[in-house]
Amino acid sequence: MPTDRPAPSGLDPEACYRAASSRDGRFDGMFFTAVHTTGIYCRPSCPARTPTYRNVSFHPSAASAQRAGFRACKRCLPDAVPGSPGWDVAADVAGRAMRLIGDGVVDREGVGGLAAALGYTPRHLARLLDAELGAGPLALARARRARTARVLLETTDLAVTDVAFAAGFSSVRQFHATVREVYAATPGELRGRGRAHGTHRADTAGTDGTAGAAAGAVEPLRLRVTVRTPYAAPELLGFLDAHLVPGVEVVHGATYARTLRLPHGDAVLAVDLHPVPGGPGGVAEVPLRVWLTDLRDTTAALERVRRLLDADADPVATDTHLGAAPVVDDLVRLTPGLRVPGAVDGAEVAARAVVGQQVSLAGARTVTGRIVAAHGRELPAGLRGVVPGLTHLFPDPGALAGLDPEELPMPRARGRALVALGGALAGGEVRLDRGAERAAVRAALLALPGIGPWTADYVAMRALGDPDVFLPTDVGVRRVLLARGHPAVVPADVEAAWRPWRSSALLHLWNTLMPPVHAGQEGP
Repeated sequence: MPTDRPAPSGLDPEACYRAASSRDGRFDGMFFTAVHTTGIYCRPSCPARTPTYRNVSFHPSAASAQRAGFRACKRCLPDAVPGSPGWDVAADVAGRAMRLIGDGVVDREGVGGLAAALGYTPRHLARLLDAELGAGPLALARARRARTARVLLETTDLAVTDVAFAAGFSSVRQFHATVREVYAATPGELRGRGRAHGTHRADTAGTDGTAGAAAGAVEPLRLRVTVRTPYAAPELLGFLDAHLVPGVEVVHGATYARTLRLPHGDAVLAVDLHPVPGGPGGVAEVPLRVWLTDLRDTTAALERVRRLLDADADPVATDTHLGAAPVVDDLVRLTPGLRVPGAVDGAEVAARAVVGQQVSLAGARTVTGRIVAAHGRELPAGLRGVVPGLTHLFPDPGALAGLDPEELPMPRARGRALVALGGALAGGEVRLDRGAERAAVRAALLALPGIGPWTADYVAMRALGDPDVFLPTDVGVRRVLLARGHPAVVPADVEAAWRPWRSSALLHLWNTLMPPVHAGQEGP
């Protein structure tokens, strides 16, 4: 019987059953319920009648349930929930591996490449993932490919062959077999389901004048990213707007758009950040468009969007904790669901942090824009004009390493720090993908000339997704604290009370400084 087997990753079957019986959406993504009488697996909030305890078992990941022979429920679509919020809190090997798998590393470099990036042998990595998540790297990558394929089938008009390769499958035959096994449906049936549910978009070329604006322009894919609610989209938009770099990023109305450098080619991304409906414990969707020069970059683009939007965070847990914490409790109640903006490119965030040291946001934007215009690569012809205002890609680490500090529009010491950072990133001494170990990255950054704790911790928060970072020396933080009648230096006991979500507490303080973005106009 299912209950005779030990649950993977230490899941408590009785606690999981109580959560599933309550249909509480806050547990979606934390575990999956496999029903042995029907052969399907569901999310905890599935509206179907709860099976009896003896007929279910519980799995920590969709891949684990799939490996055990269960297929996804057609009613609650368990693979459509955001990732487990536990991976945001614990910077462990499993979490780092999942972030790299989501970025398509297994598809591009195989299990050996994933293991090398994490510093383990393939065999040992497989054992670790199987113990934590109930499935090895190949099964986890397969589950991710299946999920991406379903989204593409339901939301785009891409040919089935294009969907197969965009999702990361190596052959159309493998694609068909996996979709049938995971969803008990053919690709054509999934596409029909998308039309029936109103999620299919027939106008993937766009009708708003942004796609196909020039001859030979790349057509956009219209996709979606699931997020837990509440989700403070306008506040996230305000942060991105305040920090945008001319030529690389632009905000039109409630749409944030930017250029991307992906593993197989360049791209342009546009995310709709209108207010997201939904109350605590729910799941909502953020629509986006992406213009790709190579469809194989679809999954990598989606993973970068998830990082940028902090899509896997658990806002209920964070807000409940910080809503009872000193100094920020009233701010949390004013802005529930505030997210910590991530990064689509860790090297870019680090470079921008160095440029912005000891200058205002406006000054940093101006200087960074000049560096982009002088040393960034122009968008390829097929991407020019798809979103007005986007013209360049941010200079890569190799380009930064080759600059002359004497010629940069900033103090020489900061210019030397930027060039040294570019060299360390290009040479591999510093890695800023989300598979890197955070403490090691911090130490490597601090060893570089001109990089101090503020810069290293800011990079950890945005590039590595560290949820527990605070910047006590930040000028903006001190200004907000004094204006609110608190000491400029946060007492140790107060900062300790914010753990393990000090990054969110920091964003609540910063949020009081962000000017509102008027989102009444339509974006591109």
